[in-house]
Amino acid sequence: MSKCQHSGLPFMKMHGLGNDFVVIDARSGAKPVTPELARALGDRHRGVGFDQLAVVEAAEGADLGLTFWNADGSTSSACGNATRCIAAWEMARTERAALTLRTGRGVLAARKEDRLIAVNMGLPQLDWREIPLAERADTLHLPIPGDPVATGMGNPHCTFFVPDAEGADLTAHGRFETHPLFPERTNVQVTQVVAPDTLRVRVWERGVGPTLASGSSSCAAVVAAARRGLTGRRVTVDLDGGRLEIDWREDGVWMAGPTAHVFDGVLTAEWLEAL
Repeated sequence: MSKCQHSGLPFMKMHGLGNDFVVIDARSGAKPVTPELARALGDRHRGVGFDQLAVVEAAEGADLGLTFWNADGSTSSACGNATRCIAAWEMARTERAALTLRTGRGVLAARKEDRLIAVNMGLPQLDWREIPLAERADTLHLPIPGDPVATGMGNPHCTFFVPDAEGADLTAHGRFETHPLFPERTNVQVTQVVAPDTLRVRVWERGVGPTLASGSSSCAAVVAAARRGLTGRRVTVDLDGGRLEIDWREDGVWMAGPTAHVFDGVLTAEWLEAL
C-alpha cells in the first residue's frame, strides 16, 4: 500500500464563480488519480464534490502541468476556471504575476490583471474535424434543432442562441451532450444576446450537468456570437455564478475573472482504502 494511502491525500477546494474544483498537487508524489477515485471524489454526498478535479503535475516547457477529470470519471483537455484558480494559487505561492500552464489544450499563459486572473485559452477550433464532429458539417449552423454553433476550445461546445436564457429549458438543451454529431460528447450553452458587448449564458457541462459557470463555455459562446455577427469580440458574459470578461484576440481567447481558494483538506487513509 502506498505511503499516501497510509497518510491520507491532501487536496484543495477552489471555485471560480461557483464552478468548483478539487485540486491535487501531485508534484510531491501523490496517489495517481483513476476514474474510480475521480468519481468517488466527485460524489457530493459520499466524497467531496466538484465540477472538475484538477491534478497539478510537473511539466516540461511550462511552470506546471494540469490534468482535468469530470465528476463521471472522464477526462477533459480544458477547464478555464480551474486553470485560473490554480494559476492564482501558484502565483501567490511563488510571488509571481505571470506563469505558464501545460494542459491538453497546449501551454496556456496566465497573468494578474488588477484583482482578476486572466488566462489565454488559445485560438478557437472552428473546423469540424478539430472540434471534433462525427462528420462534415457547417460549424456555424449545425444540422440540429435550434440551429446551434459548434466550437472547439480544447473541448467541444454546442451553443444555442435563445431569446430568454432564464426561461430556456437547460435540461432539454443539455440532452444534446450525447448527440451523435459529437463523438466525444459536448458542453452545451443556452445564450441570450443582451447587448453587442454582453451575453447571458447558462451552461450544461459535459460529464457534470448544470453548472454555475464555465470558462471554456464562456469563451465558446463569445466566439459563436462574434462569428454570427451578434456581438463584438470583447464581451462580458453573465453566468449563473457571476461574470467573466472574454476577449477574442489575435493570439487567442483571453478570459478574466475572480477566483477563490476555499479550504485545504486531507482525504483519510480509510476512505481511500475503501475505494
